[in-house]
Amino acid sequence: MRPRHESGRLMPHKNQAREAFFDALVYDDPVQLYERAPCGFLSTTPDGVIVKANATFRTWVGRDAGELVGTMSFVDLLTPGGRIYHETHFAPTLRMHGSVREIALDLLRPDGSRLPVLVSARLDHDDQGEPRVIRIAVFDATDRRQYERELLLAKQAAEESAQRARAYARILQETLIPPIPPAIPMLDLAAAYRPAGADMEVGGDFYDVFAVGEEDYVVVVGDVCGKGVEAAVVTALVRHTLRALAVTHDAPSAMLTRLNVVLLQHESDRFCTVALVRLHRDAEGWSVVLSTGGHPLPLLRRAGEAPAPFGAQGALLGVFDEPKFSETASRLLPGDLLVLYTDGVTEGRRGEELYGDPRLRAVVSAGGDPAQVVDALVADVVAFQDDVPRDDIAVLAIAVPPAG
Repeated sequence: MRPRHESGRLMPHKNQAREAFFDALVYDDPVQLYERAPCGFLSTTPDGVIVKANATFRTWVGRDAGELVGTMSFVDLLTPGGRIYHETHFAPTLRMHGSVREIALDLLRPDGSRLPVLVSARLDHDDQGEPRVIRIAVFDATDRRQYERELLLAKQAAEESAQRARAYARILQETLIPPIPPAIPMLDLAAAYRPAGADMEVGGDFYDVFAVGEEDYVVVVGDVCGKGVEAAVVTALVRHTLRALAVTHDAPSAMLTRLNVVLLQHESDRFCTVALVRLHRDAEGWSVVLSTGGHPLPLLRRAGEAPAPFGAQGALLGVFDEPKFSETASRLLPGDLLVLYTDGVTEGRRGEELYGDPRLRAVVSAGGDPAQVVDALVADVVAFQDDVPRDDIAVLAIAVPPAG
């Protein structure tokens, strides 16, 4: 049975040469082994004039021995680009090293069609060390060239798809992060978000601030496991679920309990952490109630005091069926500052060293209003990691303006 291409079509010039070669093997005919080899063989003088070419090569280039031998040079059979490469790379390398291997070229046929080939050559010398003959082996590279083209197209398609996915994720992320934190009367508020990596890849950190009634606000900082489109989708789910729950649930712990149920029922297996604050202004000032789900505890800097962790740890969200969430209540007095952040701050890494809690507290202790604290903290964490943070960073600060 005659060999066939994978598509089922016969390849005449290649298969005929192969069948003739197999016949020569059966009869052990050295002349036929050369003439009918499944690759082209030719010999040239040191200056390139063809002195011998086997039948396979002659068939491939569509010329008989009379047209080739003693008349044409190997370079005459190349495309214009191939001739330039031959003179600038092929021939100099052959003279310098005595051989070249698997050089990709195109052979021109009389009808103008091209045959992609891989060429290996060796320069032989006589007893006096003078160049005597160049022996060239030519291999049909049609299938290989087609495979390389398909591989390149597949690579380009994958890169374009990845770029589109990143663009969609960024657009989605931008809808999750308020461009400017909303103004809350009688409070100062500032926030910042910095994605991981030098290419600004979108991740799962987020923050949100919204009103649920007169003098009643919810502040959220969270971190969805992972990066990319799926993380952004889960971030959107968390953000909008909390906004809906705030309408029917006053207690932050109840909101986190219901959010946990929603995440467990979602098709994604991603979990998240959340720090949720409920702020209410009354005649005496601001009350604050905090509940956390697997999230780093905020820092509370009382006026004239060192910052300290505020609240109690709660379970991760989207992992356990019946997690427990506690609440910590207090009041924010004039001059007090509450800083919420994601673990991209304390777990920022430089080599084996973590940014850590001491550096975080030092920046918050340095003083300043919320905008100054947020800007200083983000800048310090990013600089600590040589300007390429390994994880997303979200920071939000709230302060009651000093009295007077």
